[in-house]
This record gives sequence, structure tokens and C-alpha cells, in this order.
Amino acid sequence: MPFLSFLRANAPFLFAGFLLSFLSGFGQTYFISVFAAEIRALNGLGHGEWGALYAACTMASAFVMLWSGALTDRFRVRHLGSAVLALLALACLLMATGPTGWLLPLGIFALRLFGQGMVVQTAGVAMARWFVASRGRALAVAALGFSVGEVVMPLGFVWLKSLLHWQGLWLVAALIIAASLPVIWRLLRLERTPQSIAAENDAPGMGNRHWTRGQMLRHPLFWCVLPALIGPPCFITAFFFQQVHLAEVKGWSHLGLVATFPAYTAASVTAMFAGGWALDRWGTARLMPVYVLPLGLFFMLFPMIDSLSLAAPAMLIMGLTSGAQTTIPMAFWAEFYGTRHLGAIRATVASAMVLATAIGPALSGLLIDRGHSLPDQMPAYAGWFVLAAALLFWRIRSDRAALPARRQARA
Repeated sequence: MPFLSFLRANAPFLFAGFLLSFLSGFGQTYFISVFAAEIRALNGLGHGEWGALYAACTMASAFVMLWSGALTDRFRVRHLGSAVLALLALACLLMATGPTGWLLPLGIFALRLFGQGMVVQTAGVAMARWFVASRGRALAVAALGFSVGEVVMPLGFVWLKSLLHWQGLWLVAALIIAASLPVIWRLLRLERTPQSIAAENDAPGMGNRHWTRGQMLRHPLFWCVLPALIGPPCFITAFFFQQVHLAEVKGWSHLGLVATFPAYTAASVTAMFAGGWALDRWGTARLMPVYVLPLGLFFMLFPMIDSLSLAAPAMLIMGLTSGAQTTIPMAFWAEFYGTRHLGAIRATVASAMVLATAIGPALSGLLIDRGHSLPDQMPAYAGWFVLAAALLFWRIRSDRAALPARRQARA
């Protein structure tokens, strides 16, 4: 089906996925870190203490995701998505109070669980389950919401900080989410249940069967995929979380650094749609081992960059992996392990990725406090991706032979 015809035929479902992806930004690191200086000053926290607190809250949300993420196998997106967004709006309202003491970790935990965790989980599982032959394109369209958020939210809210108090901006965020709730409800008024969709679009994985979460965890492929999977959220999160520190180290203004983010987003969008088209054509087996390599190249180059004019082209390279990350891995789980238990499988994967987003800020903050700036840490990040790609390439060569015959031809 031509792309425009595909968009017209599936517009309500695709736009719902886009909107969920966009709204998840209010719980993402790139948005929360915009207010890092104010939160640290209000609570008297150093870089390491703030990173540790953020990591602990994110880790807690990752463990809860092991249970809550499986709810996408039981409830309609219309109901679950609306409930999760309402809870995310409440988390933003809590942040608008300028939380101190135990209220601060509660607010960060809620933002990470409902924004970074459940909204992303709901959007991703819905796209992967509703679409089979055009799964890549559907995931790419929905993931466009992430990219729009990465541009609009940091740049827009950094600018708005010059007009409004930072706590008032969290109130604005809550109002935006609340205004979106009736839109989501109307878009999905004809949505079918997850169970009926799974029955109609039965897509088994390796061995022509649907794997459970436990079976996946006992299979070696999962553990070989894990380093490549958690690397991008871990180290990209560290980059955005430490953006204020990075600007200071490089001698740039914070707004000047944020102004390079659209280059990252442009490359991310390009890679998103290119990856979606490629996986519909060739499957994920050929793409999984290579999509992380541009991020390794970025972390090799960025420490040598001293000018903002060169930072923007470098951000393009990071965006290639970021865009591919939103489509290729999500399709991988459906292709190799089947769709029947996709919610539970994806919950485990999402929990690992959320955990990785906790490790990145904590580790980078600790190293910064010990005198190792973020650029000093980046060569080690680059080495991680080279090794992860090599491991995945070695393992996936043997396991792709177990795919159903119709997909072996693409692999």
C-alpha cells in the first residue's frame, strides 16, 4: 500500500500512537533535565546526589514496569492510555508545587513510571500488535511523536523559563496532557481489544511459536541483544541529563547547546522512517547488529569538538541510532518472539531500558564529581557500542534460521 494511502486508512490509530509518544516527553530525561539546576538548588543537591536520586527513582519505576507493562496484554489502549496520561498529569502537578523532601523522589518516580515507562509501552505495543505487514511504517509514524517532543519541549520550555517561573511551567505541562485526554478517547473509539487483535493478526516468532516472557529470558539471544539495547538509553540519557554541565565544560551557553538538538531530531526522524521501511523490506535480523554503530562514532568524535557550529553535525550522527532505536528493536521482539505475549515481553525490555536510563545519570554524575567530565567519559561509551554490535552480529546469525519461512527470506 502506498504510504499516503496507508496514512489515510489508519489515521486514527497512527495519530493516537503519535500523540502518546509525544506526551511521554513530559516524563523523559530531556524534559526533566531542563529544570535540573532549579531542582538541585531548591533541594541543596550536588551533581552526584541529584544523579543518584534520579537513578533510584528511575530504577524503582523500572521494577514496577515488570508488572504494570504487562497490562497492555489485558486492557484496551483507549482505557489504559487515558489512565496513564491522567496519572502523568498528576505527576506534573506535583512538580509544579516545587517538591522537597520525600515529595521530590515521589514526583520523579511518577514522571518516570508513567511518562518514560507506561506511555511509551502503551504506544509501542499497540503499534506492533495492530500492524503486521506494515509494522515498520506504523512504528515510525508513532515514534515521530518522540522526535517532535525532543525538539519542541527542551527548546520551548528553556525559552519559556525567561517568561514564567519554572514551577508554573510544570502546570503548563499538566494542562497540555489534560487537554489531550479527550482527543485520545475519541481517536480510539473504534479500537478492538488486544485479545481479538492477537487472534486476527497471529504472528509467531522463532520455531513458529509465541514465546512467553519466561521462555525469552531463558533463551541466549535475549542476553546477547541486551547490551546493544540498553546502551542507547543509558548513554544518550547521560548526555541529555548532563546538558547543563556539558555546556559549562565546553564554554557554551545552555540555550546554544539546546539549539543543536533539532539537528539530532532531524536525523532521528530520517532514521526512524528509513528504519521502518528497511525492516518491512528486510526484517530486523540484518538491522539489529548495525543500528548502534553511529552512536559509537558520535561518542568518539564529540570530545574533540569545541565549536557549536560543529556540534550540530555531530548531533546528526547521534540521531541516526536514536531514530532507529524507536522502530527496529520494537519490531525485533514481535518478529523473533511472536505477538501473543508481546506486552509482557516488551514490559521486561522496557524495564531494562528504563533501568539503563537510571544508570546513565548516576554513573556520569558520580564520575563528574570525581573530576571526570562528560567528554572524558565518552570514549568508553564508544567502545561499549562496538563490542555490543559484534556480540549481536555473532548470535543473530544462528537464531534467524529458526524464524518462520516467510521471514527467513528477508533475513
